[in-house]
Amino acid sequence: MSIRVVLATHNAHKVEEFQKILAAEIPELEIVAYDGPEPIEDGVSFADNALIKARVAAAHTGLPALADDSGICVDVLGGAPGIFSARWAGHGRGATANLELLLDQLADIKDPHRTGWYACTIAVVVPEQQGRPSSEHLAVGEWPGRILDAPRGENGFGYDPIFVPDGGDLSAAELTPAQKNADSHRSRAFRELVPVLRMSVIPN
Repeated sequence: MSIRVVLATHNAHKVEEFQKILAAEIPELEIVAYDGPEPIEDGVSFADNALIKARVAAAHTGLPALADDSGICVDVLGGAPGIFSARWAGHGRGATANLELLLDQLADIKDPHRTGWYACTIAVVVPEQQGRPSSEHLAVGEWPGRILDAPRGENGFGYDPIFVPDGGDLSAAELTPAQKNADSHRSRAFRELVPVLRMSVIPN
């Protein structure tokens, strides 16, 4: 029996990525796309924004809801772009403009000072159902690495072409989806969240 969980995003890439990560751990979960209105992400942290999205999706669908807020954080920029990663170049400018702006801001910064990390906070909000009380949970994952001075690779999305995880020489966009899903910030957050999902979403 499959258990449907809504992912609070309209991003098809994320739906696919979450399904692949979860399938290995909890195969009975079916991740479904969210078709409701976009919430206003006015939080001041990854956790705030993840909870905002998950709460709206759970209320709209009546299903357990997952939401993540993630981004790239650069040490020399004090952790920016951070929660503004998706709109770093301005609202509606897109991923390419965001990446190009970040590269331009780091143009004069040389190794070993181009360090940073991908951060992800995942929220799960379970509405009251079948006698179970409602609940909310958070999990955090971080993927440390460094920022390249030019994009490399065709896989992935967002800042993946300029991010090289620690311990390797390939950008996140040069990794296969399986390699990325095994070690990414999202997969690290999910490893923390899997026991919570089993407890709060899977029927006894």
